[in-house]
Amino acid sequence: MQYRNIAIIAHVDHGKTTLVDALLKQGGAFNSHEQVATCVMDSNDQERERGITIYAKNTAIEYKGTKINIVDTPGHADFGSEVERVLRMVDSVLLVVDAYEGPMPQTKFVLKKALEHGLKPIVVINKIDKPTSRPAEVIDMLFDLFVQLGATDEQLDFNVIYAIARDGVAILDLKDEKKDITPLFDLVLDKVPAAANDTEKPFKMQIANLAYDNYLGRMGIGRVYEGKAKVGQTVTIIGNDGVRRTGKVSKVFTTLGLRKVEVAEAEAGDIITLAGIPDIYVGETVSSVPDAEPMAPITIDEPTLKMEFMVNSSPFAGREGKYVTSRNIRDRLEKELEMNVGLKVDLDSEGNGYIVSGRGELHLSVLIETMRREGFELQVGAPQVIFHEVAGKKMEPMENVVIWVPEECSGTIIEHLGKRKGLMTDMKTENGITSMEFEVPTRGLLGFRSIFTVDTKGEGIMYSSFSKYDEYKGAIEKREVGSMISGFPGTAMAYSLWKLEERGPILIEPTTEVYEGMVIGEHLKGGDLIVNPTKNKQLTNMRASGTDEAVRLTPIRKMTLEDCLDYIGSDEYVEVTPSTLRIRKKFLTETERKRGGKA
Repeated sequence: MQYRNIAIIAHVDHGKTTLVDALLKQGGAFNSHEQVATCVMDSNDQERERGITIYAKNTAIEYKGTKINIVDTPGHADFGSEVERVLRMVDSVLLVVDAYEGPMPQTKFVLKKALEHGLKPIVVINKIDKPTSRPAEVIDMLFDLFVQLGATDEQLDFNVIYAIARDGVAILDLKDEKKDITPLFDLVLDKVPAAANDTEKPFKMQIANLAYDNYLGRMGIGRVYEGKAKVGQTVTIIGNDGVRRTGKVSKVFTTLGLRKVEVAEAEAGDIITLAGIPDIYVGETVSSVPDAEPMAPITIDEPTLKMEFMVNSSPFAGREGKYVTSRNIRDRLEKELEMNVGLKVDLDSEGNGYIVSGRGELHLSVLIETMRREGFELQVGAPQVIFHEVAGKKMEPMENVVIWVPEECSGTIIEHLGKRKGLMTDMKTENGITSMEFEVPTRGLLGFRSIFTVDTKGEGIMYSSFSKYDEYKGAIEKREVGSMISGFPGTAMAYSLWKLEERGPILIEPTTEVYEGMVIGEHLKGGDLIVNPTKNKQLTNMRASGTDEAVRLTPIRKMTLEDCLDYIGSDEYVEVTPSTLRIRKKFLTETERKRGGKA
């Protein structure tokens, strides 16, 4: 059998997973009686809730006697390591681009990686049914981007196909009849090179992804480059450090649709899952020959943000969580390192904390949310950027930021990003919408998203992705407001919160249990303010008609995990438990804070 291996890459929300849905439905992956959900590849709870792809997943369909292996990849820059490692498995990529938005920061990132691997993309201009679509302009923008990223002449001669992924339609020319997705299948068969299929050589494959099964343990996913993988075969595994060890293949799976199919053997060119090697890791070479040459290592970009994960030390510690000790947290982080190759953990750090480094706020918050849902209780510090030193100069990560806002909001956004050392590189206004591009230090974006939402009244769109390391830009103030801190333990009373509202927005509901040092609101005048939210109204039997005021509280803003991480300063922690998120000071009492150098 012939094989075609493709990855679908794009910026977040440009329609990758919806396109995979269409390919699966029309490729016969589902029976006629099956109820098919949208975005079937987004199987993880958080993926469905957030509406984004977090983990790269592979599927396959058979078309005209050829097996087409398809890898769906994340579109968010924070999960770029998922894209980097799967590009080694494929022979071409479908670059999906929105017919109106055109190439975005993440389009640039994934395309750069694909071109570096020598892949020739097929460009899919999606959402051509939008009233504002402008496919011709988008193709020109893409060509400029290819040139800018140093594409070869062959890569510049890319094929273009137009699609409405939601409706399962693809056309080669805008004048063609919109029928089904078949033109895309035919283009893949015609233009994607068939995978090398030399079954006579000894078996050799490289692990590009990992999976876990409760019965089979850890499994390695990768492409067979040479020979055949057989059940019961003794293999040599060459580690990333060059050390060789032996193992035995207990099961071999291939993919068809959303199902894993157990087979006795799999041949070169196919993407398979191997079970039986408990300590398999991404990047390792598996071969049936003991002295086989290791394949080139899979390189992953370095993390840009770090955060401290600690045992919860608040007065409410241990009330809600199932796993609360530093040993529990350490074991969970070690397990995460096996699967999440973009993550780094300093397990040798002293005390009860571990420094966890990732590719961005979302990357780390997805891990914290996953741990929280598993029953972990912990506290985390504010995200901090990772600085580098080059030739004696302090370097910091910079991000390429693209923003769309209503024209009247543009001045406010420019002012805010200017304070955060942002440099505008482009600005256009069309139909009352202003699009702007900035180069901003990653530090400047920490805590900016919540300000951005308020300033644009929720109408703004912002995307960012890591660009490069540049010289340190100087001090940046994360937030202009202080915190309202509870000075007493007890239960928050509606009367107290009502009186405190004039000092700033309140972050907790009445009847919430509080402790000394817990942050209960924002102090708009700047600087921290110690308050008593537990004080109730003094009730007497003396009443004058009409002088009693009704307590009317402004509805609070429910803080999500990302909001909390955005909000906290360097002297605060977020307390994360399975049922509650609390913000607290590092030093709970005023005396400790003064001693710690922060009043």
